[in-house]
Amino acid sequence: MVRVRIDADGVEIPVRVIPRAKRDEVAGERNGAVCVRLTAPPVEGAANKALVELIARAFGVPKADVLLTSGAKSRGKCVRVKTNAPDAVLQALARLEIETAEA
Repeated sequence: MVRVRIDADGVEIPVRVIPRAKRDEVAGERNGAVCVRLTAPPVEGAANKALVELIARAFGVPKADVLLTSGAKSRGKCVRVKTNAPDAVLQALARLEIETAEA
């Protein structure tokens, strides 16, 4: 179960990144984080940029509304999705078959 944090600015989601995968995809849940596979290598921020783009597409928000809040140099990251409708983000996670709980 993924523990998300909801506040006035949006939703913070823990993410586990697997770089150099065959395709970009949200691959479910792993150890309390959303598992994301990315084709980009973890070099010079390429994987972080790809992560922001994939999260923005998955949740239907502009890339500018997705911020990497921690873990820029590790596989375990935290992403903030800025939104006035956190329920929409939670529904998107449910569509991706990811079970959530508020932290």
